[in-house]
Parts: sequence; structure tokens; C-alpha cells
Amino acid sequence: MSPLLKRKERDVPMTQSFMSDFFDIDRFPFFENNMLGHRSAAKVPLVNVKENKDDFMIEVAAPGMEKKDFHVNVDNSHLTISCEKEEESEEKDERFSRREYNYNSFSRTFHLPETVEKSKVKARYENGVLKIAVPKKAEAKKAEAKKEIKID
Repeated sequence: MSPLLKRKERDVPMTQSFMSDFFDIDRFPFFENNMLGHRSAAKVPLVNVKENKDDFMIEVAAPGMEKKDFHVNVDNSHLTISCEKEEESEEKDERFSRREYNYNSFSRTFHLPETVEKSKVKARYENGVLKIAVPKKAEAKKAEAKKEIKID
């Protein structure tokens, strides 16, 4: 027996907002074929975002990277987080020589609302997590007072 209604995972459209950018993209890995025909998942770190009274705290889990591998830019109304790391290993023996390259990169861009202080964005990387604080403007902090809506 088939169900009367089929539920889609995202059947309710999200509004275009600062928060929806975090929950609406890169929620599943995309695949690419490598030279041997095997499929390997490209890894784009998922982002956690927490809204506090004074700011938005963005966290990107990227273990194995270093502070120098990251670039965080604010351009007009966009915040871009990118990372690039290239590694090379070489093994030599009397009978063989093996050299391997590893290259990882990703980039995520998010639309910033007008209610944040774009010039005061700060970032730090510690214990495998990139943390970005996006402070709110003073008027945005005041405008967030909770208001009860009467239901007619």
C-alpha cells in the first residue's frame, strides 16, 4: 500500500536570509570520478551558526588545517570563507620511489544582512575549528525584543 502523501525532505521553501544560507547549501556531498574511475566524495565542511544577543557565531570544523590555510573576506554584503591546503609526501627505498600529492580546498560564501557590522568581523582558528564572530549593529540588538502576537 502506498502512502497518500509523499513527504519531500525540503517541501517548505526557506526565505532568503542570512540564516537560510547556512542551512540551505552543501547539505550533501557531491561526487566526482578520480582517474581510476572510483567515486570519491568532495568534502566541504558544514557550518554551525549560533545567534547571540550581540553577534552571530559561525563555526567551521576543519581539522588538519592550519590558520595560514584560511582566508576570510567581507566584500559588500558577502562573507566568504575559503581554505586551501597542498601536501606532498615522498618515500624512497632502494628499489622504488613513491611520491604522492594531496590537495584540499573549499569555499563558502554567505549573504550578510544589513543589521551586522561588516567592518568588525573577527576570526580565529583553534583546535581544528574556525570561529568567526559577526557583530550586530546597535539598532539590531534593540529591535530584537520579543513581541507576543495575538491570534484572532
